[in-house]
Amino acid sequence: MVGQIGATCVVQPLDLVKTRMQISGMGGAAKEYNNTFDAIGKIVRREGVLAMYKGLSAAIMRQATYTTTRLGVYTSLNDAYKQKTNKAPNLLASMAMGMTAGAIGSFVGNPSELILIRMTADGRLPVAERRNYTGFFNALFRIAREEGVLSLWRGCVPTMGRAMVVNAAQLASYSQAKAYLVSSQLLQEGIGLHFTASMFSGLITTAASLPVDIAKTRIQNMKVAPGQTPPYKSTIDVIVKVIRHEGLFALWKGFTAYYGRLGPHTVLTFIILEQLNGLYNKHMGVDGSKSGL
Repeated sequence: MVGQIGATCVVQPLDLVKTRMQISGMGGAAKEYNNTFDAIGKIVRREGVLAMYKGLSAAIMRQATYTTTRLGVYTSLNDAYKQKTNKAPNLLASMAMGMTAGAIGSFVGNPSELILIRMTADGRLPVAERRNYTGFFNALFRIAREEGVLSLWRGCVPTMGRAMVVNAAQLASYSQAKAYLVSSQLLQEGIGLHFTASMFSGLITTAASLPVDIAKTRIQNMKVAPGQTPPYKSTIDVIVKVIRHEGLFALWKGFTAYYGRLGPHTVLTFIILEQLNGLYNKHMGVDGSKSGL
């Protein structure tokens, strides 16, 4: 948990850049940023270096809610599976449990996710239109008071969908990449294999989840005045409108920033998991070089 929060503090600027790029060019308007590095330069120049850490309190709360719930649910499901079958879960079972845990965790963490999106996007708006949240709890109470408590779960469906895609894609692509690298004799079991397979997994996961992520970002960031029709009605509506007005590849806006955030996280997750599984198997008298992933 502490490690997750520490990592959040490091990658928060990339999260902010990813959000800004995803809402840039909405409705066919001119793009604000050419690429990730252009976005970083413009944000620092216009708003200052500390602007890169806007929304940090919400990002920390997201880890405290989403990550804690996801890991708790996954551990419970994993233990229940082992007790019922008396064996470790296979790939499909792990994917199903990961998707379930991700969906439940993202539902619990949706208010933090929504507040994070709004706080990171606020600086690009004209001064008169900014929400000016001073922190996580200020945003939480203001949204509940001004828009209703249920508004804290706006964009919940794409948020849960993204979490399910991420959990499924990470496990499946990692296992496939690792199996290919070993069978083709490019790499042998060890840190090098785990690092290479997890970097590939992060790349595939980024590509698979980014379209759902941009839908989540736009739904959670939109302003809906009383009596007005919201800009987007659903995840599908966002995707269709983005393709129509901005082009197909606009669904992958912020790819570099997103991969820069997700890639290292995937690498650390799988390397640590492999080492722990190896130690467990060695302790249980099983071939320690085989992790089961």
